[in-house]
Formats: sequence, C-alpha cells, structure tokens
Amino acid sequence: MTANLRQAAGSLLVVGLGGTELTNLERAWLKLVRPAGIVLFRRNIEDAKQTRALLDEATALCSTLGAAHSFRCVDVEGGTVDRLRDALAPMPSARAVTLAARRTGKTMLIREQGELVAQGVKAFGFNTTLAPVVDLALPDSAEVMGTRAAAPTAPEVVDYARNFLAGLAAHGVVGCGKHFPGLGGGALDSHLETPAIRRSGRELWRKDLAPYRELRHELPMIMVNHAAYPDTRGRNRPASASPYWITTVLRKRLGYWGIIFSDDMEMGGILKFMSMEEAAVAAIRAGMDLLEICHRPEMILRAYEALIAEGERSSAFRKLLLARATQTARQRVKLFAVGVPPALSARQFEALRSRILRFQESVANAQPAAEAQPA
Repeated sequence: MTANLRQAAGSLLVVGLGGTELTNLERAWLKLVRPAGIVLFRRNIEDAKQTRALLDEATALCSTLGAAHSFRCVDVEGGTVDRLRDALAPMPSARAVTLAARRTGKTMLIREQGELVAQGVKAFGFNTTLAPVVDLALPDSAEVMGTRAAAPTAPEVVDYARNFLAGLAAHGVVGCGKHFPGLGGGALDSHLETPAIRRSGRELWRKDLAPYRELRHELPMIMVNHAAYPDTRGRNRPASASPYWITTVLRKRLGYWGIIFSDDMEMGGILKFMSMEEAAVAAIRAGMDLLEICHRPEMILRAYEALIAEGERSSAFRKLLLARATQTARQRVKLFAVGVPPALSARQFEALRSRILRFQESVANAQPAAEAQPA
C-alpha cells in the first residue's frame, strides 16, 4: 500500500528542472518521485537537440507509464511568454494576432498561430503548450497581463482560443486554457501576491467564465490560478486550493471533465496564504488533478512527502489520491497516444523558423501604427 501511495503522489506532480542538463541530484529525486512529467523554461533550453535530450532523459525517469505518456510542457503563448523565442523565433502575442485577424478579416491567422506554435514545440520534443490564455483583457489587469490576453470580451476570447486550439490539435499538441476562473479583474501579479479580484459571482459567470463554458469540450486541460474572489462563495481562499472553484464551479456547474492543472505552486499567490505542504494537500482535496512545481527541488519533495503523509494519516485522502492517480494516468495515455514527436532535420527546422518570421511580419503589417501591439 505504501508503494502504491508513493507512486500515486508522484504521479500528480509536474516538475521543473534547474538547467540544460540533469544533475545527479535531479536524477536521484526524479527516480524517487516519478512525476507525471516535466515543464521547461528558457533556463533549460539552448537548442532543439539539447532540449530533446534533456526531456528524453528526464521523462525516462518519470512515472511508470514511461516517457511516451509523460507531460513534456512548455509555455509558448507568443509575445512576452514564449520560451522558444531565442532558440527558434519570436511568436506574436495573442493580442497582436487577434487585432490582425480582426483588421484583415482573416480568422485563419489565429489557427495559423496555433499550428506554428504546435510545430515549434514538437520540434523541441514537447507535447504540451500551456496556452492559450483565456482571461479577459480588462483595464484592471492591463499592467500585469499586457498583451497575453487576446481581447476584452468573452466572444472574442472564445473565437481566439477555439482557432488556436484547432491549430494545436491539427498537429497533435495538447493545449491548456488559463487562468481559471479569470485574472482579467486582477491588478496584482499572482507570482508575488494573492490578487483579491472584486468581481461578483454573477459577473464572473457572465463574462470571465464564459470562455470555459463555451470551450469545455475543446480544452484538454485547464489551469487554475492563485487569485481569491472575496465577493463570491469562494471568499478569500485562492482558487487553486478552493473546492468551490474547482469542484463546485469547474467540475459540476461547467461540466468540465478534462485535466485540471495548477499554476506554479511556488508562486507567492498560494505560498503567502499557506505552506507548500498545506497547499499540496488542499489543492488535491479541492479537486486538482496535477500540481505544477517549477523551480526548487525542496518544494517538490515537500509537496510529495506531504501528499504521502496525508494519505497515511487519512484513509479518505488515500482513497482520493489513488483514484486521482488512476484517472489522470488514463487521461495521459489517451492524450499522448502518438508518443514522442520526431526530430526535424536541419532543413525542416530552418523552414519552420522562416515560416514563423514571415507570420510575425504579416501580423505586424496588418496593424496600423495606432493599434500596433508589441510582439
């Protein structure tokens, strides 16, 4: 039972690494924890060959499902959040592409962005991009979100996300809608603080939650944020640790049955509210499927041990943990049925880079100076 519990706890974690190669310490804790997969950042990425080698070695040490069914995640939204911009080519932001599509009447520009993102992440060996952002581009969050949010209204956001996701799906890449239940009304950065978003439950339902309602059958994964919503039944508890937001709203009211994925559990938005141990247990108990822990090995190990300890203490939590692990394992096998994407030849890689640069130029040229957005 203890071995099963340890395996289950590890399989609910997606973890980050320190550099461009595994250290002996990372090999040791990866063998111990056996997480569901890996998320990489610019600190981990030099070029496609090196990145693929890192992912191959790391995922070989992951869960018992093996490398083919492990998460190989990266954030490529375009614009300011694009981990491949230096190693491949910069991708325009969601806002820039949306404005270009609106001005030219070519919605296919959005799908083309999704296809190029998918081809780019596959070239580096990834199978998942943590995009699209489906937050509303509201004045309250303009300074924090910048050009990451596609548009201010739910119908425009749905149109963007639906076409972007279709582009990803055409190339077998998994997308992730974020940041549920919506950061559009937040003026604080949840990397540092817990934003208190003063929007009523009715306003959130009509506006911020509309994209999730419309796209619930098209989003393979949804990422939950660390903001609090004091004017709702969620009160001051971060959404990532809230049964109200995860189980009551996302699962039951919206009817979402894909994978529910946390924002980085090392962010101040959750750790200024509770310890890593408390947060890991609370998130799983609230209905979270996978916990993303992106930076420090000690935080990964603290979360892992906390889940095991709570499973040993509580038979109800042990049952929940084992069931959640079984469920997410089945979903991973289904999501990643095609296995690890093949490498591109040097000529194919350069052709992809050229297509992205041409796409970036076409998006920029479609916007008049008064509307131009930074990439």
